[in-house]
Amino acid sequence: MDTNKLLGHLAIAGAYTIFGLNIVFCKDIANADAIEPVTLFTLRAIGASALFWILSFFMPKEKIEKGDMLKIAAASFVGLFVPQMTFLFAITMSTSIDTAILSTFGPIFTMLFAFAFLGEPITGKKAGGVAMSFAGVIFLIFNSVHSGGADFTTPMGYVLLLLNSLSFSLYLGIFRPLISKYSVVTFMKWMFLYSLLLSLPFSLKGFLSTDYAAIPGNVKWEIGYLIFFATFVAYFLIPFGQKYLRPTVVSMYTYLQPIIAAIVSIWIGMDTLTWQKILATVFVVGGVVLVNRSRAASPSDTPK
Repeated sequence: MDTNKLLGHLAIAGAYTIFGLNIVFCKDIANADAIEPVTLFTLRAIGASALFWILSFFMPKEKIEKGDMLKIAAASFVGLFVPQMTFLFAITMSTSIDTAILSTFGPIFTMLFAFAFLGEPITGKKAGGVAMSFAGVIFLIFNSVHSGGADFTTPMGYVLLLLNSLSFSLYLGIFRPLISKYSVVTFMKWMFLYSLLLSLPFSLKGFLSTDYAAIPGNVKWEIGYLIFFATFVAYFLIPFGQKYLRPTVVSMYTYLQPIIAAIVSIWIGMDTLTWQKILATVFVVGGVVLVNRSRAASPSDTPK
């Protein structure tokens, strides 16, 4: 494995490890009932936009080519705004187990979109790896303790969760060539700025009326983690990894999230280690390895 690919794997693994830890923190934030989910989304967008723009001032100037700004706006809509907003609304209409199950379809959708738009072949290894990891995560979900969420999943909850997976998978499957043209900081400063502008009509009232002083201290720290690590750092690492890894490989790392969440839950005493969790982890890791070793698209395969 060359150095760039190794760095790509480390970046994506790091991002989804952060997301896995964030699952536990988000439960605490939601249980505190101190801030609305849509307001939280706006705080993430403000924090990430500010940090990426500040960082850009210390880096070489990079000009966006004519026509690419509209593409970046589309990428922001498909890759940030729609996935995050649909998830925030879906969790109020869905059970925890249905939310977890439907999120596992992301790599399957990404594999199909990458085949359709980028010419990435669907090989036996790739399909087998996706199936292996999918089975491992489903096995983990049904052998873990789930709490929170709605009492039952409404039809709209299913629609929103499906749209969540489809939208981010579409982003991974379409925008890799665009991401590769620009530095991570340049690309993400515009991505989050557009996402922030899109969110304000939905969240401005709640953002201005929230009593931030009343938020418990531990929840403030968790929100800080969400903004800095799970937004700024993680979304720095993901496009970096996308430059060197194929879309399906990137999406496979989403299966790390429930594993990381389970490890943290065991560590803090909320869950216990069982042979089922160990077996599920083996399946997930094995699937990622298979997909990584599958054949990439050759130049002649890629649609012109």
